[in-house]
Amino acid sequence: MVLKNMLKRDKYGYISSSMRLRQMLSVLRKYDAVRGMNPVRMRLILEALGPTFVKLGQVISMRPDFLPNEYIYELSKLRTRANPLPFEVIKEVIEKEYAQKWSNVFKQIDENALGSASIAQVHRAVLKTGEKVVIKVQRPGIYDIMTQDIMLLKRTVALLQIFSKSRDVVDFTAVVDEMWTITKQEMDFMMEADHIDEFRHLNSDDTHVECPHVYRKLTTARILVMEYVDGIRIDEIDKLKQAGYNVETLGRNLAKNYIKQIIKDGYFHADPHSGNVWVRDGKIVWLDLGMMGRLSQQERNALKKAIYALVHNDTFSMKSAILSLGIPKGRIDHIKLYEDIDTLMLRYSDLRFEELNLGRLSHDIIAVLRRHNMGIIPGLSMFARGIMTIDGIMQITCPNINFVDILKERMQSDFSKDFNWHNELKKMRQEGYSLLYRSMQLPEQISDMIKMTMSGQTKVNLDLTGSEEPLKRIDKMINKLIIGIISSALLLGSSIICTTNMTPKFLEIPFLGILGYLAALILCARLLISIWRHR
Repeated sequence: MVLKNMLKRDKYGYISSSMRLRQMLSVLRKYDAVRGMNPVRMRLILEALGPTFVKLGQVISMRPDFLPNEYIYELSKLRTRANPLPFEVIKEVIEKEYAQKWSNVFKQIDENALGSASIAQVHRAVLKTGEKVVIKVQRPGIYDIMTQDIMLLKRTVALLQIFSKSRDVVDFTAVVDEMWTITKQEMDFMMEADHIDEFRHLNSDDTHVECPHVYRKLTTARILVMEYVDGIRIDEIDKLKQAGYNVETLGRNLAKNYIKQIIKDGYFHADPHSGNVWVRDGKIVWLDLGMMGRLSQQERNALKKAIYALVHNDTFSMKSAILSLGIPKGRIDHIKLYEDIDTLMLRYSDLRFEELNLGRLSHDIIAVLRRHNMGIIPGLSMFARGIMTIDGIMQITCPNINFVDILKERMQSDFSKDFNWHNELKKMRQEGYSLLYRSMQLPEQISDMIKMTMSGQTKVNLDLTGSEEPLKRIDKMINKLIIGIISSALLLGSSIICTTNMTPKFLEIPFLGILGYLAALILCARLLISIWRHR
């Protein structure tokens, strides 16, 4: 009975797992996926596969450690545009969620959708009190559809991991889990309402910024009711000028606020494209706060340290910052890491601070992390994408104003605000006392070390940096030697068996001897192929 009910939901897109798998394969055949992949083809395939894969593409576009830059750029074009649902379906969802007629809650609902995405659809409405609002209604059955796709994705990844011996830094399972976590947050409109309230609280002191008011009493997990923003998109320059706005002032206020979100709050809009930034009454209005990025205080300090290190050409500080921004997946070759950081510093050595591209710098840091077997914190990839998006908006609205100049002003302001001679002198006294105390303990520690050495208790841990590769080669050589010995033993043993009358026989040859010859042949073939590949 349950299965029958589930299959009845075809109008919402739900189908059986086997049929969904066949549907996926037909899309791959349609776009000739077996003949190779390119950025445009990948985007088209993800769009054709539906909302789960569109969301996956969006998450991957925020992970520069996953695919080359040309793929990241193309996937960043993915928007969750979708064909709008009939208004009758939307009314049905509203009435089911409120357990009453929609006309008991709203005076009017516009049948034409303001926007339609893969997860939700937005309509204008008027409350009984006469207030203009927008209703964000979740598509029925979308959770079940995406759960089904995630299950199929995870099964596919598990099969790939069985047949692949690759141990790359990129963990596709982790990317799928990250995508599913983000999507579940976006599908819970109560959480988005919390994001809006937190964002409003953190930006309450900024008179140039606001976000829509949420009607909490009318908001549920599947319906979000917010005030209607009657404004102008930030990239509609002609309309802004006709309305009497100073476009450069708006662009500067936008940049200042976004830098404040990152450096001070550590809580920033993760998808700040122009469709989510509007202007109303001279204020920047942030929309669609379902996806928010977070940076801890340590991560924010690491980003600032990286910028300072670049300005002062300090390789040691840059290394410390990069290690703080990465998640080690194994042993790190610090010598090669220093070499790559020196190359990175050399690339930016001739640049003035105002010429610095933060998005490009973030991608370069991510590339270094990837080369050295380190994972990427989600906040860093969101930061890189957000900075590049905002920088693009700035180039449209106010090309004469440099985003990095505003960042420089903010960092200088923070430094002068935080600097205090009294506190610095106090800190120097404390560090001086600590150094003196440790120095006085040195003779005692040296004496203990000598005593332990004399009694044979001293242990020395020796770690030869750069020895991993030679050891791997020796290990492979030994494995090949063992395979050769086993093959020889099988050939010799099988030849001896073939001289006997052992049964059972096949073509008058002992069957066990034939098996031995086959095993030896397979091992020899594998050995020769391995030698040929690494010749």
